[in-house]
Amino acid sequence: MSESTPHNDPASEATRRRTFAVIAHPDAGKSTLTEALALHAHVISEAGAVHGKAGRKATVSDWMEMEKDRGISIASSALQFEYAPAGHEGEPYMINLVDTPGHSDFSEDTYRVLTAVDAAVMLIDGAKGLEPQTLKLFRVCKARGLPIVTVVNKWDRPGKSPLELMDEIVAEIGLQPTPLFWPVGEAGDFRGLARLDTDGEIEEYIHFIRTAGGSTIAPEEHFTPDEAAEKEDVAWETAVEEVELMTADGAVHDRDLFLDCTTSPVIFASAMLNFGVHQILDALCELAPGPAARHTDPKVLASASSAVDESRAPGDDFSGVVFKVQAGMDRNHRDSLAFMRVVSGEFSRGMQVTHAQSGRSFSTKYALTVFGRTRSTVEAAYPGDIVGLVNAGSLAPGDTIYEGRKVQFPPMPQFAPEHFRTLRAKSLGKYKQFRKALEQLDSEGVVQVLKNDARGDAAPVMAAVGPMQFEVMQARMLAEYNVETVTDAVPYTVARRTDAATVPELAKQRGVEVFTRTDGELIALFGDKWRLQFIEKEHPEFTLEALVAD
Repeated sequence: MSESTPHNDPASEATRRRTFAVIAHPDAGKSTLTEALALHAHVISEAGAVHGKAGRKATVSDWMEMEKDRGISIASSALQFEYAPAGHEGEPYMINLVDTPGHSDFSEDTYRVLTAVDAAVMLIDGAKGLEPQTLKLFRVCKARGLPIVTVVNKWDRPGKSPLELMDEIVAEIGLQPTPLFWPVGEAGDFRGLARLDTDGEIEEYIHFIRTAGGSTIAPEEHFTPDEAAEKEDVAWETAVEEVELMTADGAVHDRDLFLDCTTSPVIFASAMLNFGVHQILDALCELAPGPAARHTDPKVLASASSAVDESRAPGDDFSGVVFKVQAGMDRNHRDSLAFMRVVSGEFSRGMQVTHAQSGRSFSTKYALTVFGRTRSTVEAAYPGDIVGLVNAGSLAPGDTIYEGRKVQFPPMPQFAPEHFRTLRAKSLGKYKQFRKALEQLDSEGVVQVLKNDARGDAAPVMAAVGPMQFEVMQARMLAEYNVETVTDAVPYTVARRTDAATVPELAKQRGVEVFTRTDGELIALFGDKWRLQFIEKEHPEFTLEALVAD
């Protein structure tokens, strides 16, 4: 993995950055695609697959034991590498790729990643179509203005017809799919791709040749449409008819509509066989937007007593936003990494910056680029790059660091927890390690930690979006701090934000308990939604606000 040369022009460097997330429903093939993209960029020599199928290695992006055991992604993973499409002149593109959890229990981690990228690759299982988590993530991307490239994966397996999948996308989310590469051969009989031009006309046929286990790049053969008709016969005729139907319906790529999140370019692929993979990379390099200006948090700007920049463009002074904090990535290094997206300017290792939330000076002596769990010291980074800051204990997701005039970007969204359990150390002799582990995992946002005087510090209440978050917390406490823990149910299912004026009377109500979250917010837990509705009706003066994403 190559590194940028220090002291290049940030605005110029930004133009060759492509920073995107891979998002989808569980088991759609995100981690397998991540491996395949890295393979086609020639940064690994052999692709892996989750669960390590015969002759294939474990993925570089899934590094937690729970991920390897269950074959799912639990934590987001950042990979950075250079890539030059065929025929590309000049410096290669710098790809910053973030593989994210697909399981709904880890939605909060995925949503944080979406605040740090410029585009998204939405992976759809060709057999299952648009699944619930896929729909949710599509809507989040659209709401955040993230352009979406749709990849229909697993076309080597039996599944739905391509037109049926396109109709689903239009009907379910109102996003117009515009094919760039259309499959030749029905699902389960993937022969190759018809490449379309900007007018929706077929330019060529790309025929793929399978390799052993799909662990190496699949060779390609290129044919003209006439040659393809002779070679593939009925399969080619079917593909041509389907493309003509899509084109007649106006499904033709327009970059402005793509950037406006009105349309989504579509590519059919098989990540497992490495079919259609470099076409995905080429499309991202050509179509996805580079880094753009980011605006200051309106609340900070309105309350500022001194000069605060309204936004930072790529060529401005350095600024960055932390979107994730992660410890335990490497058992040889007992440290934590704050993953920072460079928003503007040049980041130089060792530079002194200001932490916007505290106003304190912050040293960046130890900075890394990350490829799965593999680390490389980075000397310089530019807008769009993702950098791991080592042992940045004062940083939390959503924090801003900057140089020059103050800037503070909007905070990370927090989501309403729906599951609550107490957590305690199984052995009283492990209490000190328990507290240390809890502080670390709380700072990462693995769960929300709620405390009050009645329960004390030994058995705080954990609040999570999904129950699997509790399993991750317990597994990491055991693996990283050697603390075995026990969870116990609590009789609550609904959370609301409240205030100090409401707490005295609210605490007297039956079926309610008030806690303080680590960030100082007062959180009231209720037995169920009916209890909450009753209290809201009886006491309309109470401050009870839903915990929703900003």
